[in-house]
Amino acid sequence: VLVLLAQRSLSLGPGLGASAAAAAMGGKNKQRTKGNVRPSSSGQAAELLAKERGTVPGFIGFGTSHSDLGYVPAVQGAEEIDSLVDADFRMVLRKLSKRDVITKLKATQEFAAMCKEREAEIVKGVLPYWPRIYCKISLDNDRRVREATQQAFEQLILKVKKHLAPYLKNIMGYWLIAQCDTYSPAASAAQIAFVKAFPSSKQSEALVFCRDEVLNVLQDHLLKETADTLSDPQTVPEEEREAKFFRILTCSLLALKKLLCMLPEHENHSLEEKLKPLLCQQKFWKYSKHSVPQVRSAFFELVSAFCQYLPELLKLEAPRVCPAVLLSIDDSDAVVCPALWEAVLYIVTTIEDCWRHVNAKKGVLPKLWTMVREGGRGLATVIYPSLLPFISKVPPGITEPKLDFSRAFFSSMIQGLSSERAISSQLECSAIITAFMECLRYAMLQNIGEEDEQKQIQEMLIYDQLIPLIDAVLKETRLQNGSLFYQMADTLSSWEMKAETLNDDGSGEVFQRVLLNFWDNLLKLCVLHVDMVDADEKSLVAISCLLQTLHNPESSIKPSKRKTIKIRFTDEDESEKNSECRKPTEVTNNSESEILAGPPHISLLRKQSLEDLVCRLAELSIVYINEQRSDQHLKFLSALLGSFSSNRVFQVLLEQENENTMQAVSHKDVKPQQENPSIQFLHQKVITWLKEDWRKDTDFLVDILYSILNCCHSSTERKSILDDLTKSSFIFLLVMLVDDLCYVGLKTTTSLSESYSSEKWTLLSLVLSQHVRNEFLIGEIYVERIIDKLQAALSKARDLSEAGNTEPSVSFICDVASSFFSSVKGCLLMPSSEDLLFTIFQLCAQSQDTTHLPDLLVRKLRHTWLSGMNSLVHQLGLLQKQSTFLQKSALWVKNQIQFSPLDIKSLEVLISAIHDLLTKLLETGQLSGYLLGAYIGYITPNISEWEKLRESLSTEWLHRPLLEGRLSMNHEHSGANVKLCGTIKLPSHLCTGALLSKIVLFVLENGVAFENHDVERKKMDELLYSLQWIEELENPPCLLLEFLNMLQVMNITYEKLSALSNKINLLQILFNRSKESGRLWSLTMAKLIKTDSIAACQIRDLYKTTDGFFPLTEGNLHTVQSLSPFLLEDEKEELVIHLAFGIFHTIGAFGFLAILNSCLTNGNIDCQGLLSGILKIIITWKKDNEDIFLFSCSLKKSSPLLLGFNIEVMRYLPLLLKHSTTPLADNEWDFILCSMMAWLETTSENHSLYQVPLVQIFACVSCDLASTFSTYFQEATPEVIENLPVNLISEWKEFFSEGIHNLLLPLLVKVTGESKLASEKSFQNSILMSLGEALTHISKDQLLSHKLPAKFVAGQKTNLPDKLQTLLNTLSPLLLFQARPVQVAVYHMLYKLMPELPKFDDEDLKSYGEEEEESTLSPPAALMSVLATQELLLESILENVPVGEFAMVQPLSDEFCLVLGYLLTWKLVLTFFKAASSQLRALYSQYLRRTKSLNKLLYHLFRLMPENPVFSGPISEVPNKETKTFFTEEVHLDVKATGVLASQIPHLACSVYHITLKDLPAMVRLWWNSCEKRVFNVVDKFTSKYVSNVLSLQEISSVQSSTQLFNGMTVKARSATREVIATYSVDDIFIELIIQLPPNYPLGSITVESGKRVGVAVQQWRNWMLQLSTYLTHQNGSIMEGLALWKNNVDKRFEGVEDCMICFSVIHGSNYSLPKKACRTCKKKFHSACLYKWFTSSNKSTCPLCRETFF
Repeated sequence: VLVLLAQRSLSLGPGLGASAAAAAMGGKNKQRTKGNVRPSSSGQAAELLAKERGTVPGFIGFGTSHSDLGYVPAVQGAEEIDSLVDADFRMVLRKLSKRDVITKLKATQEFAAMCKEREAEIVKGVLPYWPRIYCKISLDNDRRVREATQQAFEQLILKVKKHLAPYLKNIMGYWLIAQCDTYSPAASAAQIAFVKAFPSSKQSEALVFCRDEVLNVLQDHLLKETADTLSDPQTVPEEEREAKFFRILTCSLLALKKLLCMLPEHENHSLEEKLKPLLCQQKFWKYSKHSVPQVRSAFFELVSAFCQYLPELLKLEAPRVCPAVLLSIDDSDAVVCPALWEAVLYIVTTIEDCWRHVNAKKGVLPKLWTMVREGGRGLATVIYPSLLPFISKVPPGITEPKLDFSRAFFSSMIQGLSSERAISSQLECSAIITAFMECLRYAMLQNIGEEDEQKQIQEMLIYDQLIPLIDAVLKETRLQNGSLFYQMADTLSSWEMKAETLNDDGSGEVFQRVLLNFWDNLLKLCVLHVDMVDADEKSLVAISCLLQTLHNPESSIKPSKRKTIKIRFTDEDESEKNSECRKPTEVTNNSESEILAGPPHISLLRKQSLEDLVCRLAELSIVYINEQRSDQHLKFLSALLGSFSSNRVFQVLLEQENENTMQAVSHKDVKPQQENPSIQFLHQKVITWLKEDWRKDTDFLVDILYSILNCCHSSTERKSILDDLTKSSFIFLLVMLVDDLCYVGLKTTTSLSESYSSEKWTLLSLVLSQHVRNEFLIGEIYVERIIDKLQAALSKARDLSEAGNTEPSVSFICDVASSFFSSVKGCLLMPSSEDLLFTIFQLCAQSQDTTHLPDLLVRKLRHTWLSGMNSLVHQLGLLQKQSTFLQKSALWVKNQIQFSPLDIKSLEVLISAIHDLLTKLLETGQLSGYLLGAYIGYITPNISEWEKLRESLSTEWLHRPLLEGRLSMNHEHSGANVKLCGTIKLPSHLCTGALLSKIVLFVLENGVAFENHDVERKKMDELLYSLQWIEELENPPCLLLEFLNMLQVMNITYEKLSALSNKINLLQILFNRSKESGRLWSLTMAKLIKTDSIAACQIRDLYKTTDGFFPLTEGNLHTVQSLSPFLLEDEKEELVIHLAFGIFHTIGAFGFLAILNSCLTNGNIDCQGLLSGILKIIITWKKDNEDIFLFSCSLKKSSPLLLGFNIEVMRYLPLLLKHSTTPLADNEWDFILCSMMAWLETTSENHSLYQVPLVQIFACVSCDLASTFSTYFQEATPEVIENLPVNLISEWKEFFSEGIHNLLLPLLVKVTGESKLASEKSFQNSILMSLGEALTHISKDQLLSHKLPAKFVAGQKTNLPDKLQTLLNTLSPLLLFQARPVQVAVYHMLYKLMPELPKFDDEDLKSYGEEEEESTLSPPAALMSVLATQELLLESILENVPVGEFAMVQPLSDEFCLVLGYLLTWKLVLTFFKAASSQLRALYSQYLRRTKSLNKLLYHLFRLMPENPVFSGPISEVPNKETKTFFTEEVHLDVKATGVLASQIPHLACSVYHITLKDLPAMVRLWWNSCEKRVFNVVDKFTSKYVSNVLSLQEISSVQSSTQLFNGMTVKARSATREVIATYSVDDIFIELIIQLPPNYPLGSITVESGKRVGVAVQQWRNWMLQLSTYLTHQNGSIMEGLALWKNNVDKRFEGVEDCMICFSVIHGSNYSLPKKACRTCKKKFHSACLYKWFTSSNKSTCPLCRETFF
């Protein structure tokens, strides 16, 4: 207990910590040390505080002022009250009084969780202390705290329920304020809590119960509180204080309103007396002019509530409230305006004499006119709907004279409508217009009479207000979207009803006069706009819309309105009810009867006036059309006729025409039905207009035609007109219609509506598909012209880059074409029809990325194309006619795959389209073979085209076969050296091969017979060539991998080809091509043999005898090299012996050695000393002509012939060593090793030529040769050594091995320094791989004796020797190099150095022990700087991946190299850490903790480790039933091992995590405990499942197998129970401790249990157990190391060394030091680190025990 108290004192702060420490030392009744005036007991402190102040304080806590509320009341009997509060609740309540926002927020969330989880009795103990806490934090500045407070209150309510009642009065006022919080989530949470506390029937009762207390709180906030009284001015900034004050002011006003609304009606009057003091205060009424909009808004809302619930009280305060509200009528703040106008309307309604208290003409109306003239200042939707109710309440005395008042009012509204802000908003326009029309109707009703003033007002409203408004709307396009036209229609309907009603007051005649006045002025206005040569087209459109709306408002689509409220005047109710009763019987007509009979509900007066107006405007329009050829007038006339297609209008048009021309239509051209004026107008004018070629837009002429058809009296007349048009000029109309429909749809903007266009397309479809007696309705030449137009339109749509507007036209063309193809026999005999089908095929065969067509349209095009193909197949089957479509489509496809770069999706679409075409061709029956053969012939490239396609393939594929020795070359290869990295289009050869293979598979599957049976094999060999090209690439781009996946999906697989084709014949073709050209054809042949497991006898049949391979051309050479793995041993020997006769001269040596190396690589051939004999011949060549060996020379001028020869010789030497049965002589070993060194010198000197392919191969093979000999001598067995020359091993170690690495280590630095482009994969994966593999054999001594140039970093702290620091500074940055071979090689070299580094820090360890701060020591600075760079880069890559979610890393990508380097760096750091002593590890761990590097590592590891780390590779141990995971199997990092790259990062991450848990358990445990809950659970679950068992077994095993001996202590382990038992004995003392490992070891705490104990006091026993538990928990080491530390501590105790009185331990837990710093007063000794922590946490420099100043 004493130890726990002392430790706790470190974290409690300056005051409480000292008290706890003092209590631990002496308790409350002992004498305190001199100078310590503070009691050591909280009880004594409370008593002392009570005596000093004279009274018992209300609260004690951490508040900053006396008014600040604490967390627990310190009243009489505080100890008893405290016992009622749960300890956890006490801690949370203490946190709630802190200033820090995050602390309070977490505390409220914790409080809510505890209320939810704890039992009700425990939670009830909090209730006495909750009200004051709630009243404080519910008004907190931070909105998150306020919201969390209400949520916590809700949980408290749900738990305590009715037990909250005694404390309700203290809470309710603040609760009501919280429900009106300006932060909506907080207010909502408070309301939810209120509903949970009280059902709806009890809420008003609760408020009545707390009414007085609530009013007191609200009145205090409204009248007494200020910004400085609500917040502490010393700690809270002024801006925050004012914000809080204004917010509480707003909430208090709204809370008072809420109280009025929620109290029962009979309780409202009881509030009057309570509220009078508030309303008497002038301060309250000044809130109407407050600077904060929210306060003003809340004030006006409260005034409205007073009007609703306490009108009598408000009438008494009329002299104050009326000016406060009415004089604020010009407030234009968006927050205030809605509440203000609501209050205004309530005031003028509730207080009848409100106008007595304000000067309306000077104070109210001028402000109102200003607001209205300015369009409401952006608030028209709020202000204008309130104008009519407001005006209606203005008394007559204020509106005198009425004429001037009305003129000023309506003129201001029109002026407001013209403001820019109003015009730009459709909602505001509609609001102003609606209010204008409503007020106009009201004003008209108020002034119905025959007096002069009333007549003047009536005329003014029409002439000066309504007509100018209409004029303004006609001129301004943006106003035409408003509701004026519909409002006018409603107004006219209202006036017409009143005009038709006969009343005694004569109002009917007045309304008739008003209507006549309106129509006269409207006619003049419309004539003014139309009677102009350059009439504005937009104004004409507006006039037509206006007339159409007035004619039939119900047929138009009214603009959407946000509000459905409509003003209804009292005297209109009856008439509207009557009209509504009539509606159901009249609205049942169909569309045709509506057009003929006119719209329903239109009065005779309006019908007559409209007809007169339309006739006048039509007459004016026809004049301008005839005289000026005015296109806009013609469109206007078309719009008029669309709505008013009556015989009278056509009659007026005819009369005007006859007057102008003075000609009548001759009787011979007029038929009886032409007595109809509309038909006469058609023949006289419309057909003439249709034939005018200069018109680009003719859709309105078609509209006129429809209007004429609507005026026909019978269907007979319509049919006759259509027949006449068909025989005459309707054909031209159709052709123009096609132009119109196709190209208007392709424009960026179109004026055609979809339904309107649909009718025209239907007409066109009928014309093309309907035919009588196999003849078209129109001439065939016109059909072809129409089809041509459709085809041209589709072509244009195909070429458009943006096809957003092409969809309607393309869709309709599909419908027309589909109908045409399916209904007309022989339609594809027309060339234009085949062109149309070809264009549709092109659209179907291209991807949507090219055509930009949506999925639905693509499916429609495919349906249309298949419909056309059905017709074509039927035609070909019947007529035996060759189709140009097949040839054109095949040539287009051939061009696409050869010359148009395609991506995967485009190729898929093309292949799918060809498959559909071939399927249709199969339906031709007997012709299918002929047609398919012809089609394939069109598509297939010829020999020269195939050659070009193969040459276009990049030669990157050659690098890998040459490097692996599967092919050999002694000349520079030619071809396209295109870089494939980042390519987005497929090579043409791949596209061609895939398409043709699909065709061949289709033919073979369907059993189609061809005359030439080899046609399919000639296609498949090219596909196999393409696939082999992809396979040989070292790192094929993602595009090519997607291509392979596409082939699998489309079932174009190698297995399918093999199953359907003749493999032997295909192999013969590949063999012939291999002998002819070699290279990739040879590899393709080898792949076929290997995949199909072709027998050796069948391979023998290909070449019959080996004589066929001579002379040894490149084709023959590559063929033999590719066949060598499949030849029998005797065949290989026969071949080699055949070649051996030509080995005596260097001329044919390259070919012979190449074939020999291939045979030796794939088998064992010695032929009785042949191999050693060849070596002797090579030595002879060297003596005769040393220049042919490239020893220590420059390769700039070396020929490819010599490079190829040397490469083959170097490859031969390791094979000789492996297969030769004859021991080598001394001179032979000298030749081999000296040649190796000379070749390496050449490699080192020519690093600038590595971009040359053959130089690359030379360098790689020379490094591989060095690796082979290094491995040979390192792994040489005694039997092998016996057969070697005597001094060879020593010469190797002393000269050759050191020489190799002295050459290669600087070479690595040079090469990586010069390689700026890490994306050069061919360079990376060859030279660097071979060079790195060779350097992994370097020994530690050779590394330490390196000859690299010195490299130091300024400011780098290090204890290492210069040579070693240079090596680290040179190699460590290479862990960042973007190439895996370099990273792995550098890791292996540095790994050998890590155990040697800590000893240099051991020498300086003394300088860290006496410092007054926690000592830290950095691991090697070179590694840590690399680690810092890697952390920044890795954070940017993995920051979006949640911890615990596995992030896949693409092998060999830039990210792969970065992650690999990061993990390798950490493996080195951990290796270094493990090699250090316990004291050094403590310093290193403090550094890692301070930089947080380990925390970042652990977060990254849980993004890189898989969820199920099962090991799937080769298992080194004997397999058993247990599942092998990445934690049970070691990760093998080989430079050249690329087969396991996909799992290497996950395996390496698991390995690093395993080592981290093993060597740094305390730091991992510290990180785990600080994680958020989700990460905490993820780490715990993963570690427990996969790692803990492995580590526990290893820990127990290490204890069992430990050879460490302790003097006086024995250690045993029990693996079954995972326990370690330590027995300590000295003299008469015997101690037994049982250490239990947790299931989630090492995350969970290790428990130390008591065993047997003799001679030790209980307190000392507990102290030692706590120490051991602390060591095992907080030390980064094993159990044995923790036990050793604990034993050392106990030994020191028995030796007389006193404990440190801060940590109560002899040996410090982190730096293992003894207590050395002594206090001069009390003479107690402390650890330096403990004192430093004490001083920094307490902010004092006094002794923890005696409180004297510590010197």
